[in-house]
Amino acid sequence: MTRPWDFPLQYATAIDRELVARARNLRPLLAENTGRAEAERRLPDETIAALAGAGLLKLTVPKRYGGHEAGFATFLGVAAELGRACGSTAWIATLLNVCNWAVGTYPTETRDEIFGADPGATTCGVLAPTGTARRVGGGYQVTGSWGFASGCLHADWTLMGVAVIDDAGQTVDHGNVLMRMSEVAIKDTWYVAGMRGTGSNTVSAEDVFVPDRRFQRLALGPDAATDPHPGEPLYRSAVVPVLALVLAGPQLGLAQAALDHTLATIGERGISYTFYEQAAQAPSVQFAIAEAAQLIDTAALHVFRAAHDIDTAAAGGEAMDVTQRMRVRMDTGHAVACTRRAIDLLIDANGAASFAEKHPLQRIWRDANTAARHAVVGPDISKEAYGRALLGLDQMTPMI
Repeated sequence: MTRPWDFPLQYATAIDRELVARARNLRPLLAENTGRAEAERRLPDETIAALAGAGLLKLTVPKRYGGHEAGFATFLGVAAELGRACGSTAWIATLLNVCNWAVGTYPTETRDEIFGADPGATTCGVLAPTGTARRVGGGYQVTGSWGFASGCLHADWTLMGVAVIDDAGQTVDHGNVLMRMSEVAIKDTWYVAGMRGTGSNTVSAEDVFVPDRRFQRLALGPDAATDPHPGEPLYRSAVVPVLALVLAGPQLGLAQAALDHTLATIGERGISYTFYEQAAQAPSVQFAIAEAAQLIDTAALHVFRAAHDIDTAAAGGEAMDVTQRMRVRMDTGHAVACTRRAIDLLIDANGAASFAEKHPLQRIWRDANTAARHAVVGPDISKEAYGRALLGLDQMTPMI
């Protein structure tokens, strides 16, 4: 059975298709480690080593440092394949790679420090400015606490949002700072129902000095578009559309995993209190499976359209306008809603047995519903933002 991301990736380069194939080949190992990841609330070291060994944590590292500098269609394809085996693994790979992409937008001096010293360096991050940065000689003094820091247990660096404050404690600017993980603390706060294996704990910093080269002013929207590294279009991609879109990759994989499992097992059981000895013979089950498959296809069409829009604009040196940016948000939010609905339909088709602890669908359902609540991919906010853009109204969010 073909996967919904096979069609857009047929136009990818050979190395891009190879990266997706590597992710596909890791699925048996990832599936084997899923229970352990849930129990330990973090990915096993074996899983991280396998991702690194396959080059799947260097998707967005510049080629000049030994990375793949892959476009976002490839990024999504890799995440979706990983998600078919383990949602937590797909999520961590997504966050580490998108944070490495953000590092790629920094000046050459900073990139040399991070990737030049270690081409396999990984970065976690939280964009929310829940820390403060006070100007001092040569840089900033940073203090703060950042929750939901996915990847913090496996990262070398952390990229955190800060409010720049003056001597009176008033906010005068916003930005991101890069700190070594050895300079910060990790608080064990990740006790959740879904995506348990991500270990998305809280990171805190206390008076950490960050040199100027590792501070980046927060610049969002078309007017802030830059071309930091001519000849490397990936790093002029629109920031907020990228940060939203990549979160759909794991969701695609989780929904496809639910469909794969259902197709493989639905003929093994009947429907209680009916004459159906095989659930697959029931029209209600047939309708549910057909609708779920179509919803997954719909989600893929939207996210790969959005990836094409981002990649094409970056390659052409064009700044995406507000409407284009908000269409990516809309595509992402709608895709995530489609995958959630698809999983619900498949759960219905499989019945209450889906919620047994040993049943894979209950984990898929928990993971997908947890990840779908990320604020950047909320479908209702995405609809409002896109509607405002189409009507020419002012936006209600700085995330443009």
